[in-house]
Amino acid sequence: MTSYVVVIPARLGSSRLARKPLADIGGKSMIQHTYERALEAVPADKVYVATDSTEITEACAGFGAQAVMTSTACLTGTDRIAEFAEKIPADLYINLQGDEPLMEPVSITRVLEASLAAPDQIVNGWAWIESEEEYRSRSIPKVVLREDGRMMYMSRSPIPGTKSDAFVFSRKQICVYGFPRDALRAFAERGAKTAHEEAEDIEILRFAEMGWDISMIELPGSSIAVDTPADLERVRALVAARA
Repeated sequence: MTSYVVVIPARLGSSRLARKPLADIGGKSMIQHTYERALEAVPADKVYVATDSTEITEACAGFGAQAVMTSTACLTGTDRIAEFAEKIPADLYINLQGDEPLMEPVSITRVLEASLAAPDQIVNGWAWIESEEEYRSRSIPKVVLREDGRMMYMSRSPIPGTKSDAFVFSRKQICVYGFPRDALRAFAERGAKTAHEEAEDIEILRFAEMGWDISMIELPGSSIAVDTPADLERVRALVAARA
Protein backbone atom coordinates (compact mmCIF):
# COMPACT_ATOMS: atom_id res chain seq x y z
CA MET A 1 0.00 0.00 0.00
CA THR A 2 1.35 3.44 -0.98
CA SER A 3 2.11 5.60 2.07
CA TYR A 4 1.82 9.37 2.15
CA VAL A 5 2.10 12.43 4.37
CA VAL A 6 1.00 16.02 3.93
CA VAL A 7 3.85 18.44 4.66
CA ILE A 8 3.51 22.19 5.21
CA PRO A 9 6.86 23.98 4.80
CA ALA A 10 7.15 27.16 6.86
CA ARG A 11 9.95 29.60 7.61
CA LEU A 12 10.03 33.02 9.28
CA GLY A 13 12.45 34.65 6.85
CA SER A 14 10.17 35.56 3.95
CA SER A 15 11.65 38.47 1.97
CA ARG A 16 8.27 39.91 0.94
CA LEU A 17 6.34 39.49 4.21
CA ALA A 18 8.35 39.12 7.41
CA ARG A 19 7.26 36.45 9.90
CA LYS A 20 4.55 35.37 7.49
CA PRO A 21 3.58 31.98 9.01
CA LEU A 22 2.80 33.62 12.36
CA ALA A 23 0.78 36.51 10.92
CA ASP A 24 -2.55 36.84 12.76
CA ILE A 25 -5.68 36.14 10.74
CA GLY A 26 -8.85 36.40 12.77
CA GLY A 27 -7.20 35.29 15.99
CA LYS A 28 -5.21 32.39 14.54
CA SER A 29 -1.80 32.30 12.89
CA MET A 30 -1.56 31.72 9.16
CA ILE A 31 0.18 28.39 9.76
CA GLN A 32 -2.70 27.24 11.99
CA HIS A 33 -5.26 28.15 9.32
CA THR A 34 -3.27 26.21 6.72
CA TYR A 35 -2.88 23.23 9.07
CA GLU A 36 -6.64 23.20 9.69
CA ARG A 37 -7.29 23.12 5.93
CA ALA A 38 -5.13 20.01 5.74
CA LEU A 39 -7.10 18.40 8.59
CA GLU A 40 -10.26 18.83 6.54
CA ALA A 41 -8.70 16.57 3.89
CA VAL A 42 -6.64 13.93 5.73
CA PRO A 43 -6.22 12.53 9.28
CA ALA A 44 -4.13 14.53 11.74
CA ASP A 45 -1.46 11.84 11.99
CA LYS A 46 -0.70 12.35 8.28
CA VAL A 47 0.00 16.10 8.60
CA TYR A 48 3.35 17.69 9.49
CA VAL A 49 4.87 21.16 9.51
CA ALA A 50 8.48 21.31 8.32
CA THR A 51 10.23 24.41 9.62
CA ASP A 52 13.59 25.94 10.52
CA SER A 53 12.13 27.98 13.40
CA THR A 54 11.76 26.99 17.05
CA GLU A 55 9.15 29.75 17.32
CA ILE A 56 7.03 28.06 14.64
CA THR A 57 7.60 24.68 16.31
CA GLU A 58 6.32 26.10 19.60
CA ALA A 59 3.32 27.65 17.87
CA CYS A 60 2.52 24.29 16.26
CA ALA A 61 2.66 22.57 19.65
CA GLY A 62 0.09 25.08 20.86
CA PHE A 63 -2.52 23.95 18.35
CA GLY A 64 -1.53 20.29 18.27
CA ALA A 65 0.42 20.05 15.00
CA GLN A 66 3.39 17.74 14.47
CA ALA A 67 6.45 19.81 13.58
CA VAL A 68 9.85 18.65 12.32
CA MET A 69 12.91 20.88 12.41
CA THR A 70 14.87 21.32 9.19
CA SER A 71 17.92 23.32 8.20
CA THR A 72 18.03 27.09 7.80
CA ALA A 73 20.10 26.45 4.65
CA CYS A 74 17.24 25.04 2.55
CA LEU A 75 17.12 26.88 -0.79
CA THR A 76 13.34 26.54 -1.23
CA GLY A 77 10.28 25.03 0.37
CA THR A 78 10.71 21.96 -1.84
CA ASP A 79 14.28 21.53 -0.59
CA ARG A 80 12.79 21.67 2.92
CA ILE A 81 10.33 18.91 1.99
CA ALA A 82 13.23 16.88 0.59
CA GLU A 83 15.13 17.21 3.87
CA PHE A 84 11.98 16.28 5.77
CA ALA A 85 11.63 13.19 3.56
CA GLU A 86 14.99 11.93 4.81
CA LYS A 87 13.62 12.03 8.37
CA ILE A 88 10.01 10.87 7.90
CA PRO A 89 9.73 7.98 5.41
CA ALA A 90 6.80 7.75 2.99
CA ASP A 91 6.22 6.96 -0.67
CA LEU A 92 4.48 10.26 -1.43
CA TYR A 93 4.78 13.74 0.00
CA ILE A 94 1.87 16.12 -0.51
CA ASN A 95 3.25 19.63 -0.23
CA LEU A 96 0.78 22.24 0.98
CA GLN A 97 2.39 25.66 1.02
CA GLY A 98 2.34 27.35 4.43
CA ASP A 99 0.96 30.60 3.02
CA GLU A 100 -2.33 29.04 1.81
CA PRO A 101 -4.74 29.65 4.72
CA LEU A 102 -7.78 29.54 2.40
CA MET A 103 -6.83 26.42 0.46
CA GLU A 104 -9.87 24.35 -0.53
CA PRO A 105 -9.57 20.94 1.19
CA VAL A 106 -10.87 19.32 -2.01
CA SER A 107 -7.71 20.54 -3.76
CA ILE A 108 -5.56 18.64 -1.28
CA THR A 109 -7.73 15.56 -1.72
CA ARG A 110 -7.60 15.68 -5.52
CA VAL A 111 -3.81 16.02 -5.61
CA LEU A 112 -3.51 13.16 -3.14
CA GLU A 113 -5.83 10.96 -5.22
CA ALA A 114 -3.93 11.76 -8.43
CA SER A 115 -0.61 11.01 -6.72
CA LEU A 116 -1.84 7.71 -5.30
CA ALA A 117 -3.09 6.72 -8.76
CA ALA A 118 0.34 7.47 -10.30
CA PRO A 119 2.85 7.36 -7.43
CA ASP A 120 5.89 7.77 -9.69
CA GLN A 121 4.71 11.13 -11.06
CA ILE A 122 4.97 14.72 -9.84
CA VAL A 123 1.50 16.28 -9.58
CA ASN A 124 0.58 19.96 -9.33
CA GLY A 125 -2.66 21.91 -9.64
CA TRP A 126 -3.97 24.64 -11.91
CA ALA A 127 -7.08 26.81 -12.20
CA TRP A 128 -8.38 29.17 -14.88
CA ILE A 129 -7.45 32.83 -14.55
CA GLU A 130 -10.63 34.86 -14.77
CA SER A 131 -9.41 38.45 -14.54
CA GLU A 132 -6.91 40.69 -16.29
CA GLU A 133 -5.54 41.65 -12.87
CA GLU A 134 -4.53 38.07 -12.10
CA TYR A 135 -3.14 37.61 -15.61
CA ARG A 136 -0.86 40.66 -15.19
CA SER A 137 0.13 39.95 -11.57
CA ARG A 138 3.78 39.06 -11.00
CA SER A 139 2.84 37.33 -7.75
CA ILE A 140 0.81 34.64 -9.52
CA PRO A 141 2.66 31.92 -11.46
CA LYS A 142 0.96 31.18 -14.79
CA VAL A 143 1.22 27.74 -16.38
CA VAL A 144 1.12 26.58 -20.00
CA LEU A 145 0.15 22.94 -20.54
CA ARG A 146 0.97 20.36 -23.15
CA GLU A 147 -1.88 18.61 -24.93
CA ASP A 148 -1.43 15.64 -22.61
CA GLY A 149 -2.06 17.85 -19.57
CA ARG A 150 1.52 18.04 -18.42
CA MET A 151 3.38 21.25 -17.71
CA MET A 152 5.13 22.92 -20.61
CA TYR A 153 6.31 26.00 -18.73
CA MET A 154 5.45 28.20 -15.77
CA SER A 155 6.12 31.91 -15.42
CA ARG A 156 5.26 34.99 -13.40
CA SER A 157 4.91 36.78 -16.71
CA PRO A 158 1.48 36.93 -18.40
CA ILE A 159 1.48 33.76 -20.50
CA PRO A 160 0.39 32.67 -23.01
CA GLY A 161 1.06 36.04 -24.59
CA THR A 162 -0.37 37.49 -27.79
CA LYS A 163 0.95 39.90 -30.41
CA SER A 164 -1.59 42.47 -29.25
CA ASP A 165 -0.73 41.87 -25.57
CA ALA A 166 -4.39 41.03 -24.95
CA PHE A 167 -5.56 38.67 -22.21
CA VAL A 168 -7.18 35.79 -24.10
CA PHE A 169 -6.88 32.87 -21.66
CA SER A 170 -4.48 31.70 -18.99
CA ARG A 171 -4.10 29.24 -16.14
CA LYS A 172 -2.58 29.84 -12.72
CA GLN A 173 -0.72 27.46 -10.45
CA ILE A 174 -2.48 26.20 -7.33
CA CYS A 175 0.13 25.51 -4.68
CA VAL A 176 -0.53 21.90 -3.74
CA TYR A 177 1.96 19.34 -5.04
CA GLY A 178 2.46 15.57 -4.96
CA PHE A 179 6.09 14.45 -4.91
CA PRO A 180 7.49 10.91 -5.09
CA ARG A 181 10.41 10.35 -2.73
CA ASP A 182 12.86 9.80 -5.61
CA ALA A 183 11.91 13.10 -7.22
CA LEU A 184 12.54 15.00 -3.99
CA ARG A 185 15.91 13.34 -3.54
CA ALA A 186 16.96 14.25 -7.11
CA PHE A 187 15.72 17.83 -6.60
CA ALA A 188 17.80 18.30 -3.46
CA GLU A 189 20.87 16.57 -4.85
CA ARG A 190 21.01 19.21 -7.62
CA GLY A 191 22.41 21.44 -4.86
CA ALA A 192 21.59 24.72 -6.59
CA LYS A 193 18.74 26.45 -8.32
CA THR A 194 18.44 25.96 -12.07
CA ALA A 195 18.53 28.97 -14.40
CA HIS A 196 14.81 29.41 -15.03
CA GLU A 197 13.94 28.53 -11.43
CA GLU A 198 16.26 31.32 -10.30
CA ALA A 199 14.99 33.85 -12.82
CA GLU A 200 11.29 33.17 -12.29
CA ASP A 201 11.49 32.35 -8.56
CA ILE A 202 9.31 29.28 -9.21
CA GLU A 203 10.84 26.17 -7.68
CA ILE A 204 8.88 23.54 -9.62
CA LEU A 205 10.78 24.71 -12.72
CA ARG A 206 13.83 22.90 -11.30
CA PHE A 207 12.07 19.60 -11.89
CA ALA A 208 11.17 20.59 -15.45
CA GLU A 209 14.69 21.80 -16.23
CA MET A 210 16.08 18.51 -14.90
CA GLY A 211 13.82 16.54 -17.25
CA TRP A 212 10.97 15.51 -14.97
CA ASP A 213 7.39 15.57 -16.28
CA ILE A 214 4.83 17.39 -14.13
CA SER A 215 1.22 16.23 -14.36
CA MET A 216 -1.19 19.14 -13.92
CA ILE A 217 -4.76 18.70 -12.68
CA GLU A 218 -7.56 21.26 -12.55
CA LEU A 219 -8.47 22.52 -9.06
CA PRO A 220 -10.71 25.24 -7.60
CA GLY A 221 -9.17 28.68 -8.04
CA SER A 222 -10.50 30.49 -4.98
CA SER A 223 -7.43 30.13 -2.76
CA ILE A 224 -5.19 33.15 -2.19
CA ALA A 225 -1.46 32.61 -1.71
CA VAL A 226 -0.21 35.22 0.76
CA ASP A 227 2.94 36.76 -0.69
CA THR A 228 2.52 40.44 0.19
CA PRO A 229 0.96 42.66 2.88
CA ALA A 230 -1.89 43.38 0.45
CA ASP A 231 -2.56 39.63 0.07
CA LEU A 232 -2.64 39.30 3.86
CA GLU A 233 -5.22 42.07 4.19
CA ARG A 234 -7.42 40.43 1.53
CA VAL A 235 -7.32 37.14 3.41
CA ARG A 236 -8.05 38.84 6.73
CA ALA A 237 -11.09 40.51 5.21
CA LEU A 238 -12.38 37.24 3.75
CA VAL A 239 -11.92 35.37 7.04
CA ALA A 240 -13.69 38.17 8.93
CA ALA A 241 -16.59 38.08 6.45
CA ARG A 242 -17.01 34.33 7.00
CA ALA A 243 -17.00 34.60 10.80
